Amino acid sequence: MTNKASNKKILFGVTGSIAAYKAPSIVRCFKQKDYDVQVVLTSGGSRFTTPLTLSTVSGNTVLQSMWDDKGTWHNHVRLAKESDVLIIAPASANCLAKLANGLCDEMLYALYLSATCPVIVAPAMDLDMWKHSSVQRNVAQLAQDGVHVLEPATGFLASGLEGQGRLPDVEVITAFAEDVLSQSAKAS
Repeated sequence: MTNKASNKKILFGVTGSIAAYKAPSIVRCFKQKDYDVQVVLTSGGSRFTTPLTLSTVSGNTVLQSMWDDKGTWHNHVRLAKESDVLIIAPASANCLAKLANGLCDEMLYALYLSATCPVIVAPAMDLDMWKHSSVQRNVAQLAQDGVHVLEPATGFLASGLEGQGRLPDVEVITAFAEDVLSQSAKAS
């Protein structure tokens, strides 16, 4: 019996938020459900988690640049077209601004602009950053653009404050993604 997830390909973006330490657990959960996970790590994300860790749990080389060590170009268009979903967790305030405004200075953002599959962002940042009008404007723009936004959870934050801004639990993120994938399959 084949698991329905076995044919699903996930592009999984990790950006520069302290919550990036949770990314390996999320990737592992998708792998346990038999998804093929291709991790894309931004330069900011690599300050909080390592390519080695993400490569180990995903079973794939982590993409960080448009080019590999030998100068060969990673075809972001092909990668985006072959994927069933693009998930960015955590999505930092910087990431949300780049996505909402079409900026493309790293591999992850080139993939986003090339993606025809559903896109999910799971923002994670401090309470006051999340509430800031510019962040809320970017989130509203992304939702208007058809991006599925999984709002941050409420609880204790790395800053010592308490409020909305935490990356949702692994189970919440995976269930949300599976729901989006299910809706996408029904629509096609």
